[in-house]
Amino acid sequence: MADYDVLVIGAGPGGYVAAIKAAQHGKKTAIIEKESLGGVCLNWGCIPTKALLKSAEIFEGLKHAKDYGLAADNVRADFAAVIKRSRDVAGAMAKGIEFLMKKNKITVLSGTATFVDAKTVAVKKADGSTQNVSADNIIIATGHKPRTFPHLPVDGKLVVNYRHLLAATEQPKSLLCIGAGAIGMEFGYFFSTLGTKVTVVEVLDQVLPVEDAEVAKIVERAFTKAGVAIKLGTKVVKLEVKQGGVAVHLEKDGKAEVIEVDKVLVAVGFLASTEGVGLDKAGVTLDERGFIAVDANMLTNVPGVYAIGDVAGKQLLAHKASFEGEAAVGHIVGHPAPLNYAQIPGCTYCQPQVASVGLTEKKALAEGRKLKIGRFQFAASGKAKAIGHPEGFVKLIFDAEFDQLIGAHLVGYDATELLAELSLAMKLECTAKEIMETIHAHPTLSEAVMEAAADALGVCVHQ
Repeated sequence: MADYDVLVIGAGPGGYVAAIKAAQHGKKTAIIEKESLGGVCLNWGCIPTKALLKSAEIFEGLKHAKDYGLAADNVRADFAAVIKRSRDVAGAMAKGIEFLMKKNKITVLSGTATFVDAKTVAVKKADGSTQNVSADNIIIATGHKPRTFPHLPVDGKLVVNYRHLLAATEQPKSLLCIGAGAIGMEFGYFFSTLGTKVTVVEVLDQVLPVEDAEVAKIVERAFTKAGVAIKLGTKVVKLEVKQGGVAVHLEKDGKAEVIEVDKVLVAVGFLASTEGVGLDKAGVTLDERGFIAVDANMLTNVPGVYAIGDVAGKQLLAHKASFEGEAAVGHIVGHPAPLNYAQIPGCTYCQPQVASVGLTEKKALAEGRKLKIGRFQFAASGKAKAIGHPEGFVKLIFDAEFDQLIGAHLVGYDATELLAELSLAMKLECTAKEIMETIHAHPTLSEAVMEAAADALGVCVHQ
């Protein structure tokens, strides 16, 4: 008899959701975590970064209080207090996960997990002792680790990754972000708003490369207006660490440039965190990119061994990991429910925020689709004008043959909060007419969704 029905390795948003779902299905469940419950997302990613960004947003609002007929003089940022609040928020959330484990009678094993064989895992504890545990089903949810390159050596002091910045004790006077993805742009926004001179370098020709080009352009303009230097199509050739700073050697179109900054953030993507897990002992194979290869039910090549979340590749997003956890457990209990990866939303939380789901215009055209595209500028929104944030727009992409929503792209103030409606619309295969005819409360930012659908049909009643 195995010790457990289900054993989960890793207590991030994929792992702890999988464990809860398994326990709720009556399975004897255990979860192994080497650090803190909640994983990177809760402790060193999604949650603490959003706390930092909220502090920056409020600080920026106070600096523009005059625009709202208010006076807020001598406003300053207490960097240490901002960081402490972020850590406190993460700590409180971690305690919530601990409560959920107890509530669902899930055994929590603290330590590092290594496969002994396909049904057995050795858990090395902090005191050096080892405990072997067995399970009929094992779910690997070990997450990611930041990607590094030989010419971008991270020392944790002057050349750092996102985790180092979340625990920083002093605000740098200047910061260069390598990579204009979500992490580079979010930290760029945070530090720039608090007064740091920020430069963002991206080897591709747009910021937020996975997003719609029109959306990315709005964010680039906002950052540039705020004083952030954006360098696109630019390579980082070398980092020269000096006393108290870093000389960053850049190259664009054969021309060299050197920028000296206090710190450098390396945000160039992630790799699967599989080192030391002992996948070879279990016989689990990886795909060509180094992620664990899984099928539609999150099952690896080894019966009874599953992989979910960042370690399984595709979109490296917390909510994707959670739903993959549910999919894996669904397969275990005989109720498979594979994910539709084309409908997984993505968000970037700098201001203006970016939110998207489905195909970009470029990808839709590459598939040979005929499109109907609707746009609505927040500059024409009464609510956006009233709150002082008229920047950005909603862009909806419909398949012209059926008028079905296949892509949604939003950029603007708190745009991420408008995305759920469009994710649901895509799930339900809604048409432009159905979205247009859904009554939206006035005045709200969400009216822009309705107006964009109307624009796709050539019906602009409320503009």
